[in-house]
Amino acid sequence: MRRNSLAPAVALCLLATPLLSACGGTSSAADEKVVTVYSADGLKGENGDGWYDRVFADFTKKTGIKVEYVEGGSGEMVQRAVREKGNPQADVLVTLPPFIQQADGKGLLAAYRPAGSDRVAADAKAADGTWTSVVQNYFGFVYNKKELKKAPVTWDELLGGGYRDKLQYSTPGVAGDGTAVLVKAIHDFGGKDAALAYLKKLQTNNVGPSASTGKLAPKVDKGELLVANGDVQMNYAQSKTMPNLGIWFPARPGSAPTTFALPYAAGLVTGAPHDGNGRRLLDFLLGDGAQRQVSAVGGGFSARDDVQATDADAVALDALMDGVEIFQPDWNDIEENLASYVTAWKTATGS
Repeated sequence: MRRNSLAPAVALCLLATPLLSACGGTSSAADEKVVTVYSADGLKGENGDGWYDRVFADFTKKTGIKVEYVEGGSGEMVQRAVREKGNPQADVLVTLPPFIQQADGKGLLAAYRPAGSDRVAADAKAADGTWTSVVQNYFGFVYNKKELKKAPVTWDELLGGGYRDKLQYSTPGVAGDGTAVLVKAIHDFGGKDAALAYLKKLQTNNVGPSASTGKLAPKVDKGELLVANGDVQMNYAQSKTMPNLGIWFPARPGSAPTTFALPYAAGLVTGAPHDGNGRRLLDFLLGDGAQRQVSAVGGGFSARDDVQATDADAVALDALMDGVEIFQPDWNDIEENLASYVTAWKTATGS
C-alpha cells in the first residue's frame, strides 16, 4: 500500500479503468451504473487485498454500480479536481488533511451527510457536512526491528552518527506524511522555529527528498534505511509482508510519545456527474459492514465511535496506540499557512 506524493507534478496512477470522459454517449450520466472515486493511496491493496478492494466489490455486488478508481497523492487529486471544476469527472473525493480542507475551501465539495456520519467525531468531519472521515488513521514512524533490536524513543536519538544516511522522511508539501513530519515537529518542539532548528540538524543524517512515503517502508524492511516516516494504517498493512518493519512515535526527552489523527476523509464532488451513485457509495463506506472490516482488511481504525471491532488486528492496533498522546492540529491554520511553512522548511534544511 503506497503513499504517493501530494504534489500535482507527480504522474497520476490509474489503478482501475481509465478515467471516464465527460457525460458522453447516448444515455445520461444519471442513468449510468458507475461511480468515479478520486483517492489518496493507501487503502487499495497491492494484490487486490485492501479495504477498497473488498468494499468496492461488495458495493458493486449489492447495487450493480461499478466503481471507477483513480489514485494519486491527496494534493494531486485536489488539483485535478480543480482543473475539472467546470466539467467534473469525479463523484467522490478522498484525501488526507489538510488537503480535504483545501478541497472544501476551493468549493469542490457539496454538502452531504452520509448515513452513519452522526457517529463520527466532530473533529473528524466538516461542520457543514462537506466531508467526513471514512477511515481513521494516525501519523507514525517505522524502524528496522532486526537491525535496531528496539525502537528509538526520542527525536534526539535520530541525530546520532549511527543514523547517517540511514534515515529518510518524505518531503513536506509534496508528500502527505512528509507534511505530517513538520506538523508533529512543530507540536513536539513547541513552535515552528524550534522545529525547524531540529530538522536542520537532522538533515545531516537525512538521505534526501522522497516524493513517496510508501516507498520508504520497503527500504526500512530491507535494512537500506533504519528509520523513516509513515502512518499507522499503511505501515501496519505493510508489516504483514515486511517482517522487519516496526512502528513507533518519536517523543521529546522525558515526555510521552505523541501523534495525531490523519484520517482518510471523503466528500461528494460539487456537480458530480453521478451524484446519486456518489451518495450511495459514501453511505456504504460508512456502513456497519464496511466499517467493521477497516482493521482486519485495511489495517486502520473505524471512523465511527459505535463500531468496536474485536478482531486480532483491531486488538493489535489498540495496543500499538497505548500510551501515545494524541493531539489535535489546527488544520485550518495549517491549510492556510502550509506554503509558508514549507518555504521555511526548505530554507532551514537547504532542500
